[in-house]
Amino acid sequence: GRPPGEMTMADGATLVLGWGNPSRGDDGLGPAFADGVAALALPAVEAESPYQLEVEYAAEVARYGRVLFVDADRAGPAPFRVERLAPAAVAPSFSSHSVAPGAVLALARDLFGARPEAWLVGIRGYEFDEFREELSAQARANLEAALGYARTALATGRFEEPAAGLPARSTP
Repeated sequence: GRPPGEMTMADGATLVLGWGNPSRGDDGLGPAFADGVAALALPAVEAESPYQLEVEYAAEVARYGRVLFVDADRAGPAPFRVERLAPAAVAPSFSSHSVAPGAVLALARDLFGARPEAWLVGIRGYEFDEFREELSAQARANLEAALGYARTALATGRFEEPAAGLPARSTP
């Protein structure tokens, strides 16, 4: 192993985990983002789109230097938000199936000694309750904005919160 916290060039790869259910309207934003990132074919970037985050993803996350967790956001700012993630204080019990990103990070740390740089991208969605396999028009626009941000951030390796380059919005 290597000293905790020390990054090597082999750790430079990024995993994009865009989760959600594409059959539930805007809940498909995470997988649509993962598909969009995969289509960019960037070096050292892998994208996956599970229905939900599960404890098993800790082993996958542990292999990367950076992880982007991407999900539809029911109430966050439009078009999207970016925030730095830390491992949860306590790793989840293995009885839980679907887990939060911080829990996956805690397991990666506790089981594999891994501490990847981690970010949450929440893309604002609007229609979640009906079964339809397409995004709402506004969610699609938010997705395009998030992919534009990701294209630059993944290419430069620079992520920040709040997302740079977003127009300033006046809050009502």
